[in-house]
Formats: sequence, C-alpha cells, structure tokens
Amino acid sequence: MLLALVSMDCGAKLTTNTHTNGLNFEGTKERIKKMFDHIELSISSYDTAWVAMVPSPNSPGNPCFPGCLQWLLENQLSDGSWGPPHRDPLLTKDSLSSTLACVLALRRWGVGVEQMTKGLQFIESHFGSISDENQHTPVGFDIVFSGMIEYAKDLNLNLLLRSTDVDAVFHKRDLELRSCHKESSKGMKAYLAYVSEGIGKHQDWGMVMKHQLKNGSLFNSPSTTAAALAHTQNAGCLYYLNALLEKFGNAVPTLYPFHLYPRLSMVETIESLGIGEHFRKEIASVLDETYRCWLQGEEEIFLDPATCALAFRILRVNGYDINSEPLTGFAEEHFFNSLGGYLKDLGAAVELLRASQMMIHPDEQVLEQQNSWTSHFLKQELSNSSMSADKLRKYTIQKVNDALEFPHYASLERLVHRRNIENYAVDNIRMLKTSYCSSSIGDKDLLRLAVEDFNACQSIYREELKQLERWVQENRLDKLKFARQKLAYCYFSAAATIFSPELSDARISWAKNGVLTTVVDDFFDVGGSEDELLNLIQLVEKHDVDVSIQCCSEQVEILFLALRSTISEIGEKAIAWQGRNVKTHVTEIWLDLLRSMLQEAQWLKNKSVPTVDEYMTNGYVSFALGPIILPALYLVGASLSEGVIKSPEYNLLFKLVSTCGRLLNDIHSFKRESMEGKLNAVSLHMIHGTSAVTEDINKEMKHLVHDRRRELLRLVLQENGSIIPRACKELFWKMSKVLHLFYLKDDGFSSHEMIDVVKAVIHEPIYLDVQ
Repeated sequence: MLLALVSMDCGAKLTTNTHTNGLNFEGTKERIKKMFDHIELSISSYDTAWVAMVPSPNSPGNPCFPGCLQWLLENQLSDGSWGPPHRDPLLTKDSLSSTLACVLALRRWGVGVEQMTKGLQFIESHFGSISDENQHTPVGFDIVFSGMIEYAKDLNLNLLLRSTDVDAVFHKRDLELRSCHKESSKGMKAYLAYVSEGIGKHQDWGMVMKHQLKNGSLFNSPSTTAAALAHTQNAGCLYYLNALLEKFGNAVPTLYPFHLYPRLSMVETIESLGIGEHFRKEIASVLDETYRCWLQGEEEIFLDPATCALAFRILRVNGYDINSEPLTGFAEEHFFNSLGGYLKDLGAAVELLRASQMMIHPDEQVLEQQNSWTSHFLKQELSNSSMSADKLRKYTIQKVNDALEFPHYASLERLVHRRNIENYAVDNIRMLKTSYCSSSIGDKDLLRLAVEDFNACQSIYREELKQLERWVQENRLDKLKFARQKLAYCYFSAAATIFSPELSDARISWAKNGVLTTVVDDFFDVGGSEDELLNLIQLVEKHDVDVSIQCCSEQVEILFLALRSTISEIGEKAIAWQGRNVKTHVTEIWLDLLRSMLQEAQWLKNKSVPTVDEYMTNGYVSFALGPIILPALYLVGASLSEGVIKSPEYNLLFKLVSTCGRLLNDIHSFKRESMEGKLNAVSLHMIHGTSAVTEDINKEMKHLVHDRRRELLRLVLQENGSIIPRACKELFWKMSKVLHLFYLKDDGFSSHEMIDVVKAVIHEPIYLDVQ
C-alpha cells in the first residue's frame, strides 16, 4: 500500500447536488478502489517544525534535517501562518501553535527573516484566540504553547504580546502541571511524556524514554520523538525520523505509522454507508492483512485502543477466529492509565463500546465489563456542557449518541446507512497536538456513491411495495376486518435488512409471509371459530382442493387461497435459486405454525394452564417467524440441501431467534394480554411459582434473551464446523435485530411510532448538497 503525504484541505467544499443523475457511478467506484492502496495523510507543519529544530549529532550548529527547514521556508500561507489552507475559524489556536513552532525553527537556524516577520505578525494579531473557549484546543496546548514562548525567549525572539496575556497562558500551564503532578497514574506520566517538547529542558527524559516503541518513536509522534532526539541523541529516535523522511520527503504527518487504522476506518465507513457490496475484494484484502497483523501482535493494533477495538469488531463480524483477550489491555483501569484514557478519547471509548457488543462466549467477562464502563463514561461525557455542538464537534457527539442509542443488536442496516449518510462528515478533522485528516476519513466520493446507491435502491423498494399492495387487494386480505393491516411494517423489516437490489425475491417472500402470519395470528386470536381454524389447517394439509366446496367460510377461503398461492409462488421461485421446488417444505413450515396456534387457542378455550416448558416449546413456533425467515433462506443465493435443512444447526438458529422474539413479546405485552385473559411466559412464571414479582420475572427473562441472543450471534459468526452458508445465517440475525428494534421501548409492531423509520427507508429519498 502506498501511503502519501499531501497538503490536504481538510475543510474544502465541493458544490455538487448528489441527487442528480449525472454521477459517473463506475468512475466513482474506481476512484474509491484506488484509495485502498493509496492512503493520503495531511502534512503537519507543527511536527515538521520540531523535526527541523533537531541539531545534527556531528555538527550541532547545523540542522539534522535541512530539508524540513527548507520545506518550512517554502510553505508559509499568505496570511503568515503555517498549517492547512482554508482552515476552520475554530482552529485558530491550532494555527497559532503550528506557526510559532515554525517561527522557532527558522529562528533556531537563523534563516527566513521575512517568513519569521510575517509569522510573528500572524501570532500577534490572532493571540486573542488563546482565551476563546469556543476554539478547538490541540492536545497539551497550554503546556506546549507556553513552552514555546519560553524557548522563544531563549532564542532572543521578541514576541510583541501583552504581558497580561502571556501571564494568563503561563498561569493555565502551571495549573495543569500542578494537577498532573498531584496524580501518579501511568496515564498522566504518558501525557507528560507526549507533550515533552513543551517541557523541554525541565523534562525527565529518563521517564520519557520508557515510552519508546519498537519503531524508535515516542507515541508514533514525530514532534515528541524529535524533541527526545534533540535532548538525548537516542539512536532509535534518529532511526525513526530518518525512516519517516525517507518515506515522506521533507515534511511529516502528526502521526505515523498510521496504516491499519485508516484502512479499517475506510472499511467501516464503506460498510456503514451501505456500499460494501461494491468493494468486496478490496475489503477482504484489508481484513486479511489486519488478521495477519493481529496474529503477529503488531504494536499498531495492540497499543492503540481505537485500532484494537475496531480491528476486533470488524474481524469478528466477518467470521475471523479471534478471541477478546487483547482487549483486556484496555479494561477500565488500563484505559484510564493510558494516554488516550487520560485525554478522555471519546472516539476510542465509542470503539470499545461497539466492540463489547460482539460478545459471543459466556466467559468473555472483559467485554461485559467493557460495555458497562464505556456506556457510563460516554453518558457522563455526553452530558458535559463543555461539549458544545459546533460543526467540528457535531460528528463526535453524533457517534457517541448513536453508539448509546442504537446497540448493534437493534440496528437495522438501512436505517444505519441513512443515518450515517446524513451525518457524514466530509471535512472530518481530528485533533492531536495539531489537526489532521486522511483521505480515508471524510471522502466526498464515498458520500456521492452512498447517496446515489441509497436512492437507487429506494426506488426499487417503492416499486416492490406497490406490487405488494396490489397483492393484498387481489387476495382480498384487506377485506378481513379482524386483521391488522401491517404490510408497510412487514416490507420495511425486509427492505431495511435484506437491502441488496438483487434480493427482491427474498424481500417479497419475507414481506408476504409477514403479512400472512399477522393475519393468521389475528384469525386464530379473534377472527375465527374453532371449526374455521380446523378447516384452514385441513385445507393447507391437502393443498389441492376445490375451495368452493371445502371452505367452510369466506374468511377461510380468503386465507387459504392467499396461503396456497404464496407457498406455490415461493416453491417456483426457489427453482431458479436452488434447482428444485421447495413447496413441500414451505407447506410444512406453515403447518407447524398453524398447529402451534391451534394449541394456544385450545389452551385458552379450555382454560388450561401449561407448564412454562410446554408453553415455550409451543410458543417459539407460534411466534410465527418460521414462514417469514425459513422460505427466504432459499432465495438469498446460497445452496441449501435437504441435509442442511434437517440439521441441528438450522433448527437451533430458528429456535434461538424465535425464543428471543417470544420472550420479548411476552415481556412487553404482559399487561395487555393479562387483561384479555391470555397466558404468556410472564404470567406462567408467576403461576408456577418462579416469582410473584413481575419486575423479577422480567429481569430473569431479559437475561434469557441476552443469553439466547449471544448464542445466536456466535452461531451466525462461526465458520468452523458450520454447514449453513453465512448468507442464510445472516437472516436469523437480521430478524433478531428487527425484533429488538420493534421491542426496544414498547410493542413497536402494535404502535404507530415506526411510521417515520418506514418512510426513511422506503419513501423519502436523500437530498444532500455535498459542500
């Protein structure tokens, strides 16, 4: 992979209406593919200046890296500052820091009088921004900037600043240092080592060098490493800086190596925008490389919490066999003893929280604990009033909000895609000791492609929904007055998860069977007599019957004809995917459901009280996911043999997701069903003496849901020993996410609160000006 360093305009604007049809779709894809092998990092004037200040080991009166000094002379901006062009007004403190560092480098070697003069004028005219609380503050600014002012005095560089302003800077520095020295944590020591250039000759360089990495650097920071080299002449520091300049020429980034994280971030961004299908080969290459680095114990992964957590989550989601042990290095006490923890790195905490949701083994307590403390920490930080929502902070705040509000197990892909598209930061600037950005983070081509792809798919969804609306009318399902009309929700759950355009057959099957299970459930609950229920089951068992003779009512006729035609249609469609007609199996799936519903109707009629086990054995089937999920498995592209369909793995996947659904439904519908005289898992636990307190039973059942969900995810992600194709296993997990979203707050399937999300996925195109 080529890693290039460029003068990137992190705040540049692009005026393009992305909803127009003029987009070169294939051209955009090709440009993005090239980005995987050509990651661009922004130049850091600040770090380049500190590298330029290092004296030659053999000739202390001359710079060790004269090319960096020359770069500074040639790259001053027109306003006298150094840094990225077209900077955001809230990054003035960053520009002040970079500009003073560059002026010091020029003064150190007695060159560039004109540039120094212009630089000093910029500093003097913008010095008021130092006290502006709305300004984004580089890491360690109070220590580093005051240290540079002291160094300016040592160099007899006259800064025409008011003494009261300078005193205020030193006062803030002294307060911070006193606070640091009261603490003895490893995180505090790491922080003081990281800002060594601001402490200079007063630094404990022995302590600093304990943080040296295998590549010779300190914290992968060129500025910290340059300061250490200037004071210690350490050979490892010299090796690192020489290697850096050999790679990048005469200017350096603020962070290096920065290889795995931007590529993983690009994979994450592409998947989260819903365009991963266009880049499967490139994504696989990144994942394979990351897995090799994981197995080799690369420092770039295991010393950085954000990279480690992101790598763990992406690898595990994609079926790589890795354990969570490395994340113990970022347990709560370790995280806050690290540099990132000391700096309250929200991005790293978000990644750790999201990684914790990938728990698939009961013994992964590290992930359980990680979920708890990161949630608590992020909620605290979110409530912090200092996090004002200006443009630059908005992206971070949004990430924290999303991580807390939408857990992985309740996030439907198309809703995630839309939310990420609408909140995408094309000028996503990050801040360490100076601001930086990368071509893999906040790229406009990614946003263009995502919007175009989302809207193109949405037009397909709208046509499919119209087709389904005609099907409901043609089959007279809208004439059944007892039945809930939930077509929009049923189709939404398909489109929001099985979103690829080519999977239309699976979406249609999922939605039709969703509608039919809802109508049949209402029929068995309130709409049909016992004779009608038995008649419907007998008709489905026989399949080929004369409805004018054998249907005992118009309601039964409507239901049976809709069931028979749908079953036959799915059987026929499966021939193209499976090479055989699966009508018999789909019929069996429906009969299992109908018989389980009949059992519940008979319990209610006879006022029978089943045991909890009897109820759950019947109840996971009567929850009615069978006809929705299982026929759709035949229509997602993977081959399913008879042996796979009869395997314990297949049955366990279905039982786990259905059990989760049954328990979630019973928890949320307990009060309503009790008033209707119906039994469910909660009331049966009370009757059979598990507990008389509803809250205790709910807590126990939620724990069961958690365990079943974890086991379901383990089976879905497991590659070794699995005989079911991943594409098919994914449908069970997608349904689990639908259920958890619907029941996140209440019985969502029975409320109107989902109308907005249905519109967002199916009806409302995205209109953005990418500027």
